Parts: sequence; C-alpha cells; structure tokens
Amino acid sequence: MKHPCRDPNGLDRFRLLAGVLVGRSVEVAQAPAGTAAHTDGRVIFVRAGRSDAEQRRELLVQAALLGAGSLDPRVVKALRGRPSLARHYLALEGRRVLTELADRVPLAAELSFDTGVDTATADESLAMARRRRPVIDPPEWFGVIRPSRLLAPGARPTDRESRPEFDPLHVSVADDDGDAEQSGEGKSAKLFENPLFRSRTLRDLFRKQPGSARASGDGPIGAETPMRAVRRARRAGKQVGSLPTRISFIDGGKPGAVGGAGGTLYPEWDVHHDRYRPEWCRVIDSPCPANDDITDTGVPPDDVLRRRLARVGLGPRALRGRSAGDELDLEALIDLFVDLRSGYSPSENVYREHRKVARDLGVLILLDASGSATDADPDGRTVHGHQRRAAATLAVTLEELGDRVAVYAFRSHGRHAVHLHAITTFGQRFSAVGRTRLNQLRPSGYTRLGAGIRGAGEILKTRAGTQNRLLLLLSDGLPYDSGYEGHYAEADARKALEELRGDGVGCLCLSLGADTDSTALNRVFGSAGHADATTLAELSPHMDDLFLSCLRELGAPKPVRG
Repeated sequence: MKHPCRDPNGLDRFRLLAGVLVGRSVEVAQAPAGTAAHTDGRVIFVRAGRSDAEQRRELLVQAALLGAGSLDPRVVKALRGRPSLARHYLALEGRRVLTELADRVPLAAELSFDTGVDTATADESLAMARRRRPVIDPPEWFGVIRPSRLLAPGARPTDRESRPEFDPLHVSVADDDGDAEQSGEGKSAKLFENPLFRSRTLRDLFRKQPGSARASGDGPIGAETPMRAVRRARRAGKQVGSLPTRISFIDGGKPGAVGGAGGTLYPEWDVHHDRYRPEWCRVIDSPCPANDDITDTGVPPDDVLRRRLARVGLGPRALRGRSAGDELDLEALIDLFVDLRSGYSPSENVYREHRKVARDLGVLILLDASGSATDADPDGRTVHGHQRRAAATLAVTLEELGDRVAVYAFRSHGRHAVHLHAITTFGQRFSAVGRTRLNQLRPSGYTRLGAGIRGAGEILKTRAGTQNRLLLLLSDGLPYDSGYEGHYAEADARKALEELRGDGVGCLCLSLGADTDSTALNRVFGSAGHADATTLAELSPHMDDLFLSCLRELGAPKPVRG
C-alpha cells in the first residue's frame, strides 16, 4: 500500500536530515505547483522543480522551526489570519534558529545573512514582529507559515515541553510526547511502551490483533525503529535509574568516547573552526550480518608475506649463551667451570642478551565496506574484492604467527549511524564462519572515515590484550558522508589517525585496487604509514618495513635477519 505522504520524486533522501532536526520521524513531499515551502507538522513540503540544494535549504528552515518549537500551537494561534505578522515572525525566527543550528549542522553554517539576529527565543521573535518597526522580508527559500494547516486536527507540531534539543545525541530520557494517541494508535498499546527504551515487543503484539491497524504516522512498512524525540532531563523521577555521566577531558581539549545503549558517541574534528565537536558521531558495534550458509573458502597462502612478517620482533626475550650481552649467564658460567675442571676447552659465550624478538602484537584489520568500494578496475575486479582478499590473507598470516587478530568492516549512513561490523573479534579464530562472513559482506552506504577509525581504535585499545597494537586500515581513502566531505572529511580522518598514534597505537593504511592519487591519500592519511598498490602481493615484499615504520614509535626493533 502506498504511503499517503510518500513523494514519488525521490524526496525520501531528505528524511534522515529532517528527522535529525525535528527529533522525530517526519515525511518530506513536494508542495503543489506554485506553492511555497511549508509544513503541517507531520509533512514538510518543498517546492517542486527545484534543485537539490534549494530543496535542502527549504527543508532545513522548516525542520529547524519544528525542532526549535517555533511552530508550537500557542505561537501559531497568534499568527492565524495575520499574514503580515506571520511573514515578519518567519523572517526573525528563521534567522534565529538557523544561527543556533550553525554550530551543529555544517549546512546551516554555510548560510549567511546580511543582518544580525536580534532575538533569543520564539517569544521574543513574536514580540518584535508585532512592533511597528521595519522587518526585512524573509528569503524566498524560507517558505511560509500556514497556521491553518498547523492547527488542523491531526497535525502534530512538537510540544514545547517535550521538544528535542537540536542534537539528539544528548540523550538522557526518551520523550514520551503522546504522539501515538494523535496518530490513531490505540491507548492499550501505549500502556506497554517503556518510557526509557520504547520497547515495542508488547505493543507489536497488540497491533497484530484484529482491528489494530498500523498507524500512518509511523513511517513506511518495515520502519520498526523510528527516530525518537529526546530531551535533556533536568530532574529524574523516582523510578528512573542512574543517567549517563557527562565526562570532562583534560587531554589537550580532546573529547573522548561516551558509551551507552545503542552505540558509542565519538567526537569529530571541525577543521573550519579548529575545534572538536563532542559526542558528534554514534558508532554502533555489531556482528557482521550473514546468512546461515557457511561455505568454507580457503585462503591462498602468501609465503612472501609470511616470511616478511615473521621478521618483525616486538616483545623482550632473553637470549642465552651470547659472546656479549647485558649480563652474565649463570648457567653458562656453571657449564664453563664444569668443562674446565673436566679438561675440556669450553665456549666463552657466557653472557645473556635481552632482545625484542618475541611477538606480543594485536592487530585490528578495518575494512572499508562503503559504496565507493564498488568501483572496478579494467579487469572487472572491484576495490572491495581486492580489499576483502587482502583482509583474509593478512588475518590468516598474522594468526599463524601467533598474533591476536580481529577483523571489522565499517560503513555509515549519516553521523548517527556509523556501523562497525565484527567479522571476527579478538579471542576468536578466523575460521570458516569468519571467512564466510567476509565473503558475504557487500559494500553499501558511505564513508565517515574518522568515526570508523575512532571506533576501531577504541576496540583495539580495550580488547586486544597485548602490549603492542596496530590498526591496519584497508580503504580507498575517499571519505564522504552527509555533511562530511572535502577538506573537512580529510582533516577529520587525519586527526583520528593522529589521536591513535598519540595513544600508542600504530596505524598502517593500505589502498588496494583503487585509483586514488597519492596526493589525495597524503591529505587523508597524513604522516601515518600508508601505501597503495593494485594487489596485496605487490606490497608483501615490503610488509615488514611497513609494519616496523608504523610500530617504531612503540619501541619495535629492526627486523631480525638471518
């Protein structure tokens, strides 16, 4: 059944942005011909026949007004039947909400206004609009405010008491705003909704009973986990458990990760303002999705790679019977005296030497599984195929050498959904199950590279269980996501690698089968170790040097020759 508000012209691509700004699920549709952009509280209408950039700006204004509570009923009622007042209010309030949003949304930061913002709240904007003083008309892309549609029965403007903050990552308590009753959802199902986590198990059971139809306001079929409105809690009720504690960091002003249900929040580096955006990206660590058909596909051995990596020594080891060393070897001295008393000519190798040749290494192989990895070379082999084969070969080889290995893949769908898919975790063998998961992995989504690196780095630091740790990134080096591209994205990825190296984690970035030029790779990976080639076999003869160049700051020695 076709959704009554779904637009057939591809405007669904704006629903994520609209939901983030409003704090709840809203629809996006084209306005009738000749009609300006507006909203009725449930649907945001943008003008037909406009470019993506123009429609995105129109949506930004209307969604920001809804999210800020600027279209609450008590305000809209004052605008009913007074188009001039509504226009002045829109001019003042639209500029105010976009200015406040600029610190959190890069798209809003790109918009500039000739005049400053004179109001701090919706009430002040309304009061100033009522005064007999000139107000500059709003730009055409601000759209209009239609009080009759916002106040019509069934409209759902956000209630001011429960409206979300602009950044829904500041989650303390889920907002129970009673939308279900207004959208036609039965009160009996509402009784079984957990106010903290919104568990839908019992609600779905009641919905499936005869006569319990799915509410049209719940989004498309299959959208069982809609974006929820949230707000900061000023005080907790008697039945509420402990809330997440906000953490202060003193390490050079760098915010850290904040864990919680539904993922971990990480900062993002804003190169344009030379500062971090704390708790900006949500990274979700979950098992890699795969079907039950486990077909074990062998991994061809790479003898050159194995020989080279076997030369890498990391941990301390005492070598006995040396001709020179750090201290005397007591057992060798005893043997020396016994031999002398027995009339033999003993060896004079009576020293003990401490050398770092024992391996104590944890490696996390991070595979870029975004949609950009579908690009193919002239032979039809994709970047994803090259990287997937390299990940399997590296995992098998490192495991054979006794290292602790984990394999993860990452992709993103906006800053609120950066997924880290666990193919094998630390402590698991890269067995037939892991190889099947890797083979069934299909690229999709986008590449929020900095968040993926930070999430993988945290896993490596807390779960590897080794003294020496290395992040091995397989990526085409093309970061891109919603509001994440160009110089901004490159600087954030580079910053994330710098952070890990500052925490004592080696970083090696390999770009295989991609046509990304070396200049672009240098901008993304910075001073971290990186190399590019068509296949892993081209890099195998140099892999020991690549590993050691990344681990040298951890105190790794030169390769053990011989």
